[in-house]
Amino acid sequence: MLGILLARAGVDTIVLEKHADFFRDFRGDTVHNTIVGNTVMYGATSGEAFFCGVAGERFAVRLSGATAVVEGTGDHGCEYMTGGTVAVLGKTGRNFAAGMSGGVAYVYDEDGQFAQRCNTAMVSLERVLSAADQQATTERAIWHRNQSDEAQLRKLLEDHHRWTGSRRALELLDSWSEARAKFVKVFPNEYKRALGEIHARQLVAEATHKAQDSAKQTHFSTK
Repeated sequence: MLGILLARAGVDTIVLEKHADFFRDFRGDTVHNTIVGNTVMYGATSGEAFFCGVAGERFAVRLSGATAVVEGTGDHGCEYMTGGTVAVLGKTGRNFAAGMSGGVAYVYDEDGQFAQRCNTAMVSLERVLSAADQQATTERAIWHRNQSDEAQLRKLLEDHHRWTGSRRALELLDSWSEARAKFVKVFPNEYKRALGEIHARQLVAEATHKAQDSAKQTHFSTK
C-alpha cells in the first residue's frame, strides 16, 4: 500500500516506508490521484497514517483514536467515527461525517461547497481559528486534545510533508493564514457536550478536594 504509516508502542516509533520515494518523485496531482481503496483506517484505535493522495469510500469509518492525513476522500468519510483526528487536504465525497459522535476532522474547503457534502445531523461545522482567537473566544474545556486547532492542524501538515513530501501540504503551509481560513472543523455535538461535562466534573472534584484539605487543616489547627 502506498502510504506512510506510523505505529506507536510505548516510546518507540516504527516507520514503514514502502515506496516512500514514490511520493517525492511523483509528478502528478496528488489531490486527484487515488492511492488507497475503500474502508482504509476502519476502526483504527491508535497510531498515525499519512496518505499522499486520495482515499476511496468510507475512509476512517469507525475511527476511534488514530490520527490520519489524506488529500481527499470518497463518499461517507469519517462515518460513525468515535475518536481520533483526521485532516483532509482536498475534496471529500458526499455524506461526510454521517453518524460521527467523537473525534475531530479538519477539511480543506477550497471550493466552499463542503457543507453540501457533509451530513450535519450529528456535527457542527466551525472555522479553524488562530490560536490567539481560540484562546480569546473558546472555553479551553472543549478544546480537542486540550490543544488549539491551529497548532494541531499545522503539525499534521508539517508531519505529512515530512513523511511523504506532499506538495499540497507544503503549499498550504507556505500560505498558512489564507489556508487556515479555508479549513472547516467538523465537531461532533455529542463530543463537544461530553468535553464540557468532563471539565465540569473535574472542577467539582477539585473543589471537593480543596474543601476537604481546608477542613483537615482547620481540624488540626484547633487541636
